[in-house]
Amino acid sequence: MNGLHDRDAYESGARMAGAMADINVTSTSEDGFATTSRVGGFELTVDATEEEGPEPNGTLVADYASCYIPAFRVGAQQRDYDDLGRIEIDAEGDLDDDEDLEAIRFDIRVEADIAGDEDELVERGEEICHVHSALREELHADISVEGSAF
Repeated sequence: MNGLHDRDAYESGARMAGAMADINVTSTSEDGFATTSRVGGFELTVDATEEEGPEPNGTLVADYASCYIPAFRVGAQQRDYDDLGRIEIDAEGDLDDDEDLEAIRFDIRVEADIAGDEDELVERGEEICHVHSALREELHADISVEGSAF
């Protein structure tokens, strides 16, 4: 069997055995390059041509940043920072010649004074962020933080 058939057999077997997925997404493309995904009660349109929505790599970088912010907050709370206030990430991604992501950078601005603890808070945020954990190591964001930014 090839890998596709093995995966299909595994997934079918898992479903028949009563296993439930933790995340269910239905993605549909009627034509062209736009795809609408239903995630829970929400719809997200991603479009490789950027006519009907952001393109896939931009969506991945935005998803990473959107996951990292609450992870950073939780990590800070675990280090006795009760209120970081506003957090803003300017995220950048570099593409290779095949337009695959090859690098991601975050410049984070935090309202609270976190002087001296930036590296520890970044590391804890990385440990907590689910998207960070899911990406191959070469795509882990290169992160800089500025406290008292607002």
